[in-house]
Amino acid sequence: MRIGSMAEKRSFKCKPFTVSNFVVLVLSLFPKISSSQSYNYGDALSKSLLYFEAQRSGRLPYNQRVGWRHHSGLTDGLDQGVDLVGGYYDAGDNVKFGLPMAFTMTMLSWGVIQFRDQIADGGELRHALEAIKWGIDYFIKAHTHPNVLWAQVGDGDTDHLCWQRPEDMTTSRRAYKLDEENPGSEVAAETAAAMAAAAIVFRTTNPHYSHLLLEHAQQLFEFGDKYRGKYDETIEGAKGYYTSVSGYKDELLWAALWLYKATDNSTYLNYAIQNANAFGGITWAISEFSWDVKFAGLQLMASLLPMEGKNEQQRQILQQYRSKAEHYLCACLNKNNSTNVQRTPGGLLYTRQWNNMQYVSTAVFSLTVYSDHLQSTNQMLNCHKDSVGPTEILSFVRSQVDYILGSNPVGVSYMVGYGAVYPKKVHHRGASMDPYRDSKVFVGCTQGYDSWYGRQDPNPNVLVGALVGGPDSKDGFTDRRGNFVQTEACTYNTAPLVGVFAKFNALEKSNSSSLVSSI
Repeated sequence: MRIGSMAEKRSFKCKPFTVSNFVVLVLSLFPKISSSQSYNYGDALSKSLLYFEAQRSGRLPYNQRVGWRHHSGLTDGLDQGVDLVGGYYDAGDNVKFGLPMAFTMTMLSWGVIQFRDQIADGGELRHALEAIKWGIDYFIKAHTHPNVLWAQVGDGDTDHLCWQRPEDMTTSRRAYKLDEENPGSEVAAETAAAMAAAAIVFRTTNPHYSHLLLEHAQQLFEFGDKYRGKYDETIEGAKGYYTSVSGYKDELLWAALWLYKATDNSTYLNYAIQNANAFGGITWAISEFSWDVKFAGLQLMASLLPMEGKNEQQRQILQQYRSKAEHYLCACLNKNNSTNVQRTPGGLLYTRQWNNMQYVSTAVFSLTVYSDHLQSTNQMLNCHKDSVGPTEILSFVRSQVDYILGSNPVGVSYMVGYGAVYPKKVHHRGASMDPYRDSKVFVGCTQGYDSWYGRQDPNPNVLVGALVGGPDSKDGFTDRRGNFVQTEACTYNTAPLVGVFAKFNALEKSNSSSLVSSI
């Protein structure tokens, strides 16, 4: 939790010259987006969505595909007289942290908004919608009053003293509430953003649900804005796990832009314009994007807004947002004169030691979205060093995606369950112990550490689709359960990749079909 190789050489000696072989030959010579070997992005897309089912809390549905998981957290909120059953565990522990959960739902929703057709073409739209709805339904429960939001269930300190399957939890399930006297603007605003984004996702398929989500989103935004305060000062137990380093101003701008996108109500746009300078939206030049630091994400959103119908002040501010967004994108591409994102010797973007992959996934998502924008508007990304077109951007994105899937110095896929070699000892309580369905024998708090945590054997259950923290700055990786810096996976690692996998799957299919049709 928390805080490319050489192109494959193919030999066609002694093979009959068939149409299929000719297509393979042409594909091997065709100038692709990248020189990396080709991966099955459709399989990666499917696995990425399967991961969210492994992270479910609550009463699991009849169509649950991850069979080693079972019902858990069925009394969440009971002591406080509220139903908080459901939602997601953020990583390898059993706490439901509201801020990263909401960010996960925002990014999943954004992926569906941006790449809905490609996700549908990959046969995964139903699973994507189910993954979003599972989290959003929980937020509806947690928002019990316009100015009340239950922001966390469980305690990180006591939870980390135990190594138990979620089905066996004996740790505190205390729920933590935000209200007028105990504010938490980051969580209120991020949850508003998630519900506004989900409202867009369900607008055509479930309009009543979409309308309900907008009502919640608007109330939560008003609550977070009117009663301002850092959530980790109200919920002190969140510090050390999900400390809000950036404060809440980025979340308020982020939520305002999502509400504007969902409602087309100029009030929300004006909020983002009028507070752009005071809240840091057009003053912070950022080189990372995460569950905590939203500036790059909101700057990207603002830069995608059309200029038509905007007054002079709005156009000027939106242009400044765009300038900051492009600083972030150019930093990822190593095209700034200074303040570029570091890379490992193997070429992976590297921001910091702990769970570095979260920054990689948000970067590749942002670059893919902006590449589409440049393509549709016939523009270039103007960086300090030079201008970059959408094809070059996608080539770099693919290098990062392929690194994740196995094109890296140690030859391991950092997406669990994908490819032949992937982390087998993921830092994850449920995955590391006999599945509940096969062994309903209760596992106690310290018993889990004694009997399971220190084992040298691979996890009994494969946490398919999880994106682990990944390698260090020198591309080194140690697959050990206790190496949580590298082997723990988080929901917000995988969420941004769903749309990216769908995009590349569609590109691969398009390239293949166009080549076949030209023969």
